[in-house]
Amino acid sequence: MAELKTKKTEASVEDFLNAIQDEQTRNDCFDILKMMKQATKTEPKMWGSSIVGFGSYRYKYASGREGDWFITGFSPRKQNLTLYVMGSFNPHGQLLKKLGRHKTGVGCLYIKKLADVDVKVLKELVNESVKVIKKSASAR
Repeated sequence: MAELKTKKTEASVEDFLNAIQDEQTRNDCFDILKMMKQATKTEPKMWGSSIVGFGSYRYKYASGREGDWFITGFSPRKQNLTLYVMGSFNPHGQLLKKLGRHKTGVGCLYIKKLADVDVKVLKELVNESVKVIKKSASAR
């Protein structure tokens, strides 16, 4: 079974974020950092070289594969800010309708910039996602 490549590291989150060239993206990332820190009540950690993650939980698939992953996190990608909202978006459909300009993937929320979304709704979405994971998994 292949080993998961993205793991928690000891790299500096602040150094990573301060190295973001685009000022708006950098500022948005620090705002998201604060939002996720409040939601999880944990300190951020780098996961791999480009993901900022908060907390962790142990997952196990029916196949027997298991591992550790962060409860919520984000990454400033070239095209979008990617927010990792664990679990399904199904319970959050009403929030997504009120969020503003975004796209979704399996466990990802893609936004161009915070100004494109209702930040209050985004905070609620992150808080709800964190609650779902903490309730359903062995969160740490």
